[in-house]
Amino acid sequence: MQSMELQNTVKEALNALYHYPDDAVRMQADRWLQDFQRTIDAWQVADNLLHDATSNPETLIFCSQTLRSKVQRDFEELPSEAFRQLRDSLNNLLKKFHKGPAIVRTQISIAVAALAVHVPAEDWGDGGIVNWLRDGMNAHPEYIPGFLELLTVLPEEAFNYKIAARPERRRQFEKELTSQMEIALNILTACLSISELKEQVLEAFASWLRLKHGIPGSVLATHPLVLTALSSLNCDILSEASVNVVSELIHYTASGSSGGVSVQMPLIQVIVPQVMSLQAQLRDSSKDDEDVKAIARLFADMGDSYVELIATGSNEAMMIVNALLEVASLPEFDIASMTFNFWHNLQVILTKRNFDISFGDEASIEAERNRRLQVFRQSYESLVSLVSSRVQYPDDYQNLSYEDLKEFKQTRYAVADVLTDAASVLGGDTTLQILYMKLVEAVSSCRNEQSEWRPAEAALFCIRAISNYVSVVEANVMPQVMDLLSKLPHQPQLLQTVCLIVGAYSKWLDAAPSGFSKLPLVIDILMSGMRTSEDSAAAAALAFRHICDDCRKKLCAYCKQLFHIYYTAVNGEGSFKGSAEDSLHLVEALSMVITELPPEPAKDALEELCSSVVTPLQEVINQGPEVLEKKHARELTVYIDRFAYIFRYVNHPGAVADAVHRLWPIFKAIFDLRAWDMRTMESLCRACKYAVRTSGRFMGITIGAMLEEIQGLYQQHHQPCFLYLSSEVIKIFGSDPSCASYLKNMIEALFKHTTCLLTSIKFTRRPDIGDDCFLLASRCIRYCPQLFIPSSIFPALVDCAMIGITVQHREASNSILTFLSDIFDLAKSSKGEQFLSIRDSVIIPRGATITRILVAALTGALPSSRLETVAYALLALTRAYGMQALEWAKESVSLIPLAAVKEVERIRFLQALSDAASGADVNVLMIPVEELSDVCRRNRTVQEIVQGALKPLELNLVPVP
Repeated sequence: MQSMELQNTVKEALNALYHYPDDAVRMQADRWLQDFQRTIDAWQVADNLLHDATSNPETLIFCSQTLRSKVQRDFEELPSEAFRQLRDSLNNLLKKFHKGPAIVRTQISIAVAALAVHVPAEDWGDGGIVNWLRDGMNAHPEYIPGFLELLTVLPEEAFNYKIAARPERRRQFEKELTSQMEIALNILTACLSISELKEQVLEAFASWLRLKHGIPGSVLATHPLVLTALSSLNCDILSEASVNVVSELIHYTASGSSGGVSVQMPLIQVIVPQVMSLQAQLRDSSKDDEDVKAIARLFADMGDSYVELIATGSNEAMMIVNALLEVASLPEFDIASMTFNFWHNLQVILTKRNFDISFGDEASIEAERNRRLQVFRQSYESLVSLVSSRVQYPDDYQNLSYEDLKEFKQTRYAVADVLTDAASVLGGDTTLQILYMKLVEAVSSCRNEQSEWRPAEAALFCIRAISNYVSVVEANVMPQVMDLLSKLPHQPQLLQTVCLIVGAYSKWLDAAPSGFSKLPLVIDILMSGMRTSEDSAAAAALAFRHICDDCRKKLCAYCKQLFHIYYTAVNGEGSFKGSAEDSLHLVEALSMVITELPPEPAKDALEELCSSVVTPLQEVINQGPEVLEKKHARELTVYIDRFAYIFRYVNHPGAVADAVHRLWPIFKAIFDLRAWDMRTMESLCRACKYAVRTSGRFMGITIGAMLEEIQGLYQQHHQPCFLYLSSEVIKIFGSDPSCASYLKNMIEALFKHTTCLLTSIKFTRRPDIGDDCFLLASRCIRYCPQLFIPSSIFPALVDCAMIGITVQHREASNSILTFLSDIFDLAKSSKGEQFLSIRDSVIIPRGATITRILVAALTGALPSSRLETVAYALLALTRAYGMQALEWAKESVSLIPLAAVKEVERIRFLQALSDAASGADVNVLMIPVEELSDVCRRNRTVQEIVQGALKPLELNLVPVP
């Protein structure tokens, strides 16, 4: 299609996209335009339409975005001689659109900057882009606004990974900009004389400061750009740009690359007084929220950047701390919360054990730490009072949208974090005392359900937040708090928090002198919580679990009463408002107390607990197979999940094994009739898994029946949970010689069926089976290599793993890569060392192919988020096979054309692999791996070339012997 025809088609497609009423036509136009942007014709068409005086705004926006995207991603499509023509065309466009539209000018500016990232300064000419830009501004002062935008985006593009530049070139570009920093700042200084450009100049200056390189603080302290920014903080027109500059200056002074705080002290001494002079404006009612937010941001930046200086507790430091307290007191939470990071970092410095050694001996260090803690004590006490009021439910909480409710909860979590920071400095007991005073004040106005309950709830939320910092034997405040709880109205939100606080202080109930005496009182509260609302029931069930966990030894004498609570809550006449998941906390609670009982009483209690669960299941089974088959999974799993919790938390192996043996007919009936139902099978296998884990070798004959059952059912129904139950059995019984024959048959049967299944469906339809299959295989390598590696299934499983390495399902891919790494690392295991010759006979014929697939995975066949897992598998392979593996890697990398990966990049990667295999730190490998990955993924064309060369799905499998 001729260029003119294409231009018209683009215009028509844009017209359809923006103006056609039919959605289908608009979607078709959008798809066509996206496909067009990926063509090589898009270069010329976009350029022509941008130069065309008749192009409408929609066309200009689309074409400027297209050109920007092409320069960023597809620059390598162009012949090298096209660069100057492109540069000159973009320069002309920059001049053409110097007055707008702004969006078009910005896209063109980004395109020029991206071009500069691709092209070295010596090839660009004129001493690089900054000199070229300066010359252009001198020659055409009328276009300065457009050139200033380019100067602003240049440093930003140094860190833009959308640009398909090689890592080495990206680093080189950053160095070029750093070396031209002085020229850039001279240009900006010259532009300060044009008053209408001051804001743009300051934004450009802020952008260059983000490079964090190059200029001593002593120079910046008197620099006209710095002085202009500082003096403009009070100028309404320039304040936003000035704040951006000063914020960047603060970060600049604290960055390691600028020399840090000590080197930058001359600049800091200029910045701090200017920012401090803005403190009065925080209280200025004439300032709008955005102005106050900008000023608060500067104080927060100072706090974050200079926290180590502030931690010395000097008079100057305390002035900044007081300003930050003032910010924390502002009503808008998004402004006040800007300081939260500072309070956390300050707390870390004040409380860290490895305190600054410059203070001499241990006694001097301790004295200095205590002095500092004392200096900041009042500040943190004020902070506790300020933030604790932030967590109160709003008046209209019942009408909050989902998003607003979510935001409110996030506010509470943030405040809770600040309170724990304060408790770290002040001590939990002191913080508790402050919050208790607020609680007493709140409770005085909280006498019935219609009264104001919200302040009391807020105070209790805060007291709960610091529970881990309060002494478990605290005797002054906590007894009074517990007494107050029973006097509060049963408003649902308040009762929920009351229940949560009971759970949070369960260790106190166990350890404090008066703690256990409060137990009847708090149990009554929890029972009320279970009956009041879903949320309070959930909180009460959780609190009950915490109490039974921490007070379990003392509660052994109260088993009868605990069972009564359990029956009332779970089997009562609809009195328990919680969900089935909440009821599991109660099952867990009883199970933990039963664990503390002597063997015989424990066996009786376990039987009683199981009987309450088995009765409804037995009723269903007694109604016949048809009823059991048709039941909704939820009607069964609600009971089966309780068994899982019982078997998990009752730590009496023999008693649990006996219980499972008695229950096996029920379990078998469910296995036989519900094997088609994934949810029921997952629940039942989970229960069996915990039974095996707790009972171990006490399981005796039951384990054989269980494995025979799942082995047969797996052939028909392919439930992956049968594989994970098998992997638990392997972990417990894998090294038991008496089980060897049985386990070997089970392993071979399961893996034979799974490899056939996965090979035929290529993993994509059932990655969940792949995940559990290779988790089981890894367990076999660790716990019974003597059964697994010599078996006939081992080579087939390696072949199957090769097919599945590049499956896009994260868990399945990770399981396969871990399995391969375990094979390669076999020499690390004393059990596995004797099977190295068998392993080598399987891996060496496949080594070159495995390596090629792993290199393909690194370079684009798998998402970059999995680089570390793939890199470790490749490293483990190289450590196992040394020079042979390095040859495989060299052979694989050499398949990638030089157009995609340069020889120097190949060599760097192979050298790092060699170094890591020889024992160097594994992190040495990651940088070259990331760079090779980055180079090979830099745009779609390159990625297709690389994957086309490596062909990860062509396996050349060795026939299984």
